[in-house]
Amino acid sequence: MIVVTGAAGFIGSCLISRLNQDGFKDIIAVDDFQKPGKEGNLTGKSVIEKVDRNIFFSWFLKHGSDIEFVFHIGARTDTTEFNVEVFNELNLGYSKNVFTLCAQYQIPLVYASSAATYGMGEFGFKDDHEIVPQLKPLNPYGESKNNFDKWVLEKDEIPPFWAGMKFFNVYGPNEYHKGRMASVIFHACHQIQDTSKMRLFKSHNPEYRDGEQLRDFIYVKDVVNVLMYMMRNQPSPGLYNLGTGKARTFKDLVSATFKALNKQEVIEFIDTPADIRDKYQYFTQADMSKLAATGYATEFTSLEEGVHDYITNYLLKKAYL
Repeated sequence: MIVVTGAAGFIGSCLISRLNQDGFKDIIAVDDFQKPGKEGNLTGKSVIEKVDRNIFFSWFLKHGSDIEFVFHIGARTDTTEFNVEVFNELNLGYSKNVFTLCAQYQIPLVYASSAATYGMGEFGFKDDHEIVPQLKPLNPYGESKNNFDKWVLEKDEIPPFWAGMKFFNVYGPNEYHKGRMASVIFHACHQIQDTSKMRLFKSHNPEYRDGEQLRDFIYVKDVVNVLMYMMRNQPSPGLYNLGTGKARTFKDLVSATFKALNKQEVIEFIDTPADIRDKYQYFTQADMSKLAATGYATEFTSLEEGVHDYITNYLLKKAYL
């Protein structure tokens, strides 16, 4: 059996689609299945059991010897939530329990870390274990992810293989339920359809022109490719960046969105809200040399190709992966 937490969410459901495609049908799906809006993400997918996240640990103790691999993708991902206790429970505490059980039953584990751990990027974007204690995330979400990474790196009792994947800006199918936390592409597509234009934040940093703030955008299909690679190859345990290694501008992203929608490009720039200006990231770019050194050589989807596929084959058709 393969366990996927966050199974009804964005990345988790795309991962299950890929697992099914590759012949894995004995999937245990773990999530909060009462949360509305996520039902379509698992429709038509092969899972042998759905386990509510609140009873997952008691279920694990009964079935641990039958589990072959765990993907711990589930987490509270709202970067605008500032109640630290929420993250301590759902991200830090929950993840510690998953890791401990995987160590106890000697089950390989891949879990979702985040590029949010890098904060403003003062120490760069290299997945080097040495810099983890120095990182300064900008919000409780990022702090919870970094605190878990720090805890894992100090553990002596560990699973036979583990990898913490630092996801950068992931976009793609199955994020309909995410609301304001959905990708910029999701929001751009709907805003352009509704108004025939797109609003972007102005730059308040003299080193960047308006719309030329940079992010490492990665298509979810590439993310699941890497997750499958980690399961099959199990390279050296540790933290791994998961981006494309190529930062692109928001203007690039929006231009690709207009093109996919066959609409004339009209962009307006608005002030970045004052309350988030001091925490606004102008640049993120994954250093992907560590993953490449393990032998991973699959080329990442370009932003233009990813946006076109996402919009034309999923968003416009209201389809799921």
